[in-house]
Amino acid sequence: MAQVHRRTCHICEANCGVLVEVEGRKVLSIRGDPDNPLSRGHICPKGTALQDLQEDPDRLRKPLKRVGETWQEISFAQAFAEIGDKTRAILARDAQSAAVYIGNPNAHSYGNALNADHLTKALRTRNKFSASTVDQMPHQVANLRLWGHGTMFPIPDVDRMQTLIILGGNPMASNGSLWTVPDFRGRVNEMKARGGQLIVIDPRRTETAKIADKHLFIRPGGDVFALIALLKAVLARKPWQPTQGFITGMDAVEAALARFDAEICAKACGIEGSEIDALADALTSGPAALYGRMGVATQVHGTLNAWLISLINIAAGQLDREGGWVFGRPAVDTVNVLPPGSIGKFASRVSGHRSVLGELPAAAMAEEIETPGPGQIRALFVVAGNPVLSTPNGTRLAKALDGLDLMVSIDIYRNATSTHAHYILPPTGPLERDHYGLFLLPMAARTVAVYSPPTLPQEEGTLHDWEILRGLAHAISGEAVQAPTPREALDGLLRAGPYGLTLEQVEAQPSGIDLGPLTVGQLPERLCTPDKTVACDVEEFMQALEALTLPEEAPVGGLRLIGRRHLRTNNSWLANSKRLIKGPDRCTVMIHPDDAIGRGIADGATVTVRTATGSIALCAEVTDDMMPGTVSIPHGWGHNRPGVAMSNALGRPGVSVNDITLNAVDPLSGNAALSGIAVEVEAA
Repeated sequence: MAQVHRRTCHICEANCGVLVEVEGRKVLSIRGDPDNPLSRGHICPKGTALQDLQEDPDRLRKPLKRVGETWQEISFAQAFAEIGDKTRAILARDAQSAAVYIGNPNAHSYGNALNADHLTKALRTRNKFSASTVDQMPHQVANLRLWGHGTMFPIPDVDRMQTLIILGGNPMASNGSLWTVPDFRGRVNEMKARGGQLIVIDPRRTETAKIADKHLFIRPGGDVFALIALLKAVLARKPWQPTQGFITGMDAVEAALARFDAEICAKACGIEGSEIDALADALTSGPAALYGRMGVATQVHGTLNAWLISLINIAAGQLDREGGWVFGRPAVDTVNVLPPGSIGKFASRVSGHRSVLGELPAAAMAEEIETPGPGQIRALFVVAGNPVLSTPNGTRLAKALDGLDLMVSIDIYRNATSTHAHYILPPTGPLERDHYGLFLLPMAARTVAVYSPPTLPQEEGTLHDWEILRGLAHAISGEAVQAPTPREALDGLLRAGPYGLTLEQVEAQPSGIDLGPLTVGQLPERLCTPDKTVACDVEEFMQALEALTLPEEAPVGGLRLIGRRHLRTNNSWLANSKRLIKGPDRCTVMIHPDDAIGRGIADGATVTVRTATGSIALCAEVTDDMMPGTVSIPHGWGHNRPGVAMSNALGRPGVSVNDITLNAVDPLSGNAALSGIAVEVEAA
């Protein structure tokens, strides 16, 4: 008999409520839950992919051991025993030779989030890498320096604002990122009905730009100059509301900006000075916010960009104000789950990159594996990650992985990364696990608490991801993990939260408990800085600002590369969903008609894109959605590598843009500088 289960889709950051109709173990349908107070019935194509992931015949159900060129199914008990023995032998030779890479899907598994440290502690390693340093780390560094905690993310109060300005973000494709905002289109329409406006600044006319009231092109890598010019313009105007008394150091910032000529900054970023003035008027005249995301983070000045974005919102009088730049007040606050974070406690062995929030740059992982000497990585544990496709110079990393003495992947697929492993340990399917948006609900556009029990019973002989982490920790250290289960821990966190909820209460309302709009007036009490102030003049940011070279003229000639994402993809890990990969080819290089004509490139033609790292060949998509001088290639493709066992992905593999990206990083955060890379494009 068919049953309908209410749960949260945990594929992307939107955390949409869904209704999953099942009969036995067969999924009959997945549709939006109209009673979910956050998503309000909205569902995107990725939600239906839960069925594809759950029922995919390519999804691994049992551990695999690589034996020569073949794979052998083994039990978890055998896998843990062998991995434990091999790891201890490696660590006996060099205690600092193990490393961990944590992939993006871990942010969508509260069980993993609460248990990943057990593995790291068992390995006694500081060699920790993650997808954070090809993604959001600049925002977290700015959070730490301004608010006192790396996970204290301010977000736009979109449901009550009049002007939303988006720089380098595409919520129509992402459903929000570092901002849980399902049904973004509906929320924008409601803002417009209030007389509000959406303005998008991006080198591409994105899906979000196409629903905006105004779109402004910006030169890749020119964001820092646009933000400097905008902050100067905002400071020259009376803000919507006065800056609060707990804000310090803005005068020092203003003095440091004096040497930057606004007109030269405007030319450097490609935005007219009059347009920058209009943005300043909008920000200082009413409830508004400036939001920046992936495009501003994956640059050599990513942390400066994140810092300047918050300073602009502060100077405009929008911080902690209704309809402005605010903090959530979630039922479970990550500030109470994770430490604030630290910077520079140690450095990478080869290039001396400083640690940031306990991590080293993912861009440095290959060199740490390749370079001989004490501390050379010989054992690598990859937890739900695919760094061969998602980190810079993936071809180099793939080659390095083959030289490891031991590699273990916790993954549901034999993908471009896990195929290099000696062991692959698959967790349960997506509908067999429970869910709570531990990291994502604190950034939600509306305050909700929603817990999803498993939709399907766990298959016999399988383990959840957190059970695998504990099993590995036990096998390596010889000590059983003594800690509450994730469910028990979640109940304790809810009870300790600001609403005093219990897991039983939350579970009793499967569509979620509506805790109301975002809470304003939380500052300065909620700040995690020692003196409960926000010091805008962060010393190392001010030094970086002082060292910033003022461009003498606008850059001319050549092409610059940016990335992009699509509503039907999510990094690399939905590539085997048969329903998501259908349709037109989405792994193309977008190029402006003027740039195409000058190079003899026709729409649909195969072209070669080249950098100092290497070259890739793919189809050209000639479109005036691109700013002249700019090309765009999506990430997360390139599945046709030896050993990959993902039949649908192999049918539409695409190419990996990270085969041509460089190992440059933002020095303040260690984040990969993937945007604004100089490229050559020519007819193949």
